Amino acid sequence: MPTAQPTVAAVLAGGTGARMGAALPKQLLEVAGKPVLQHTLEAFDRSPVVDRIVLVMAEGHHEAAWTIAKAANVTKLSAVIAGGATRAGSSLAAVRWALAQPGVGPEARLLLHDAARMLVTGRIIADVVAALDDCAAVTAAVPSSDTVVETDGDRIAAVPDRSRLARVQTPQGFRLGLIAAAHEAAAADPGFTPTDDCSVVLRYRPDVPVRTVAGSDRNLKVTGPDDLAIAEALLRRA
Repeated sequence: MPTAQPTVAAVLAGGTGARMGAALPKQLLEVAGKPVLQHTLEAFDRSPVVDRIVLVMAEGHHEAAWTIAKAANVTKLSAVIAGGATRAGSSLAAVRWALAQPGVGPEARLLLHDAARMLVTGRIIADVVAALDDCAAVTAAVPSSDTVVETDGDRIAAVPDRSRLARVQTPQGFRLGLIAAAHEAAAADPGFTPTDDCSVVLRYRPDVPVRTVAGSDRNLKVTGPDDLAIAEALLRRA
């Protein structure tokens, strides 16, 4: 019988968090007594559907990342690798790392997750992985509670139907062979700058449907100082 393909979670922490205005990358700042990165790594480490973790980390902070992981007894962390100059570059680094691992083939599941989404739940992770039994690409998402408009300069050009709009979150999950081919194509296209991984599949593999599963408003992305305060309040309340 063929060996079951593993589920690899790639935690993307390649940015420096310039918008936070702090001396350290935002993923190293503390929330409720632990670094943002530790909260995120622990969520994937305790998930029974994740087999191994790779951390894509900004240069100069790899040792700090290993220190955090070891202090928290994160046992599934296999490697800390350098990211790219862009979000897509960091995803591609994770994809290439996964493809190079023994026992990891094109049918393996790869989860790509922003380290700054430190409050991701086990339910969301499990739902994304489970969806990959029936599809090759999936993302967590939440319905938009706001009316979203398309603008042209300082004027509203269009108002899309809110019932059809959702806010994309991470993790986003893929069959490894699919996301590898899509990202290699994106890397060869200087005119395309994706901000998430599903958009790469939609552009270069439009024949592949991208499914959604329910995210959560709690699965916020820590971007600025206010987000740190909100995340801390949510953790304290929990």
